[in-house]
Amino acid sequence: MIGRAARSPRAARTPAGLVALALASFALGLAEFVIAGLLPSVSRDLSVSGGTAGLLVTTYAIGVIVGALVVTTALSRIRPKTALIGLVAVFAGANLLCALGPDFEIVLIARVIAGTAHGAYFGIGVVVAVSLVEESRQGRAIAVMLTGLTLANVLGVPLGTLVGQHFGWRVTFGVIVALAVAAMLAIIVLVPQVAPAPTRSLADLRQLLNRQALLSMAVATLGFGGMFGIFTYLAFTLTRVTGYASSTVPWLLLLFGVGLVIGNALGGRLADRALDATLAAALLGLLIVQVTFGLVASSKIGAAVAIILMGMFGFAAAPGYQRRVMRSAVAAGAIASGAPVAAVNLGNALGSWISGFAISDGLGYVSPIWIGAVATALALILLAVAAWSLRAAPAMMPEVAKPPGPPSPARHDQGDSHDRPAARHG
Repeated sequence: MIGRAARSPRAARTPAGLVALALASFALGLAEFVIAGLLPSVSRDLSVSGGTAGLLVTTYAIGVIVGALVVTTALSRIRPKTALIGLVAVFAGANLLCALGPDFEIVLIARVIAGTAHGAYFGIGVVVAVSLVEESRQGRAIAVMLTGLTLANVLGVPLGTLVGQHFGWRVTFGVIVALAVAAMLAIIVLVPQVAPAPTRSLADLRQLLNRQALLSMAVATLGFGGMFGIFTYLAFTLTRVTGYASSTVPWLLLLFGVGLVIGNALGGRLADRALDATLAAALLGLLIVQVTFGLVASSKIGAAVAIILMGMFGFAAAPGYQRRVMRSAVAAGAIASGAPVAAVNLGNALGSWISGFAISDGLGYVSPIWIGAVATALALILLAVAAWSLRAAPAMMPEVAKPPGPPSPARHDQGDSHDRPAARHG
């Protein structure tokens, strides 16, 4: 009973460090997602086509992949808090370059740099997040950190799009810089120092090449990419297919963000209880919504309902993607937390690139929806294969796998309390 009493405050509270991590996630999520609402303005201002402007999404995602894998590994030996502070500073500088960049090429380079910092931030930040809570709450800890991303969609993307429409898209990037600086200060004050989880050798990297890890990353790539390819060109779809006025796009993006918040909250809790079942339900729901959206894209009511449901089901799977990859490649060190970030953003890059190619090839602004539906269907198939493989060889992904990072202090109380004096429980 004493051990339970010692753990209960930790279980009941959200550590302040998680709040700081979520604030930085908000700034990073705003930079990643707000560009979708600003693409028409960016396209006009920088004199490029809509498909070319979409490269600002694709290259950002490529930067995230490099950051999540290469930079996360390179920084895995230094203190995570120090790494996070430096990464947020680089991110702020890159977005300042976006705000001031005189031409499309400079803005494109700045987006790659910002994406690289973004990927490494989440790769290292997840290690910190799960170290702040006991093991049974790690899915929810990841969800809290990802709450910054969801709130960026609920509040940041609509407001950022409004700011961009009224004052120029460059002002929106200036706001992102201010948020990044505030997040960096919050990390300095609120995030504790934790031990690094280094990727020590090529043997660690080989842990990412086991069947379950590869299948899990493929599911994340296809599942998230199927949604993000639609989201990238959503402003064009809503104005040129559905018939909404440009002024209503921020409010429609707000619906998408509301769906993300709901999905992330549910997905984080359910993933702790039944990981594969949660992923399967989320992907099946997403597939049904995408097919329906493709059929009713010209209906204003139908499109609005589809947007909120797409956000909900699409992001309900996000904590599960992270947990599944980390559990199947736990011995790989910090790169195990960066790998799902890279997988998701590989999907973002492919989804936005393939959708942009389809649009440029004359297939129209509904084509990203059907491309997304195909990707989600493939993700469901691969998840079924992964689950079947796991049942056939359960040792491939142990049920009690600990993610990289030091053990939670709460676990010190989980031993036999009869072996220690009660006073040691505090």
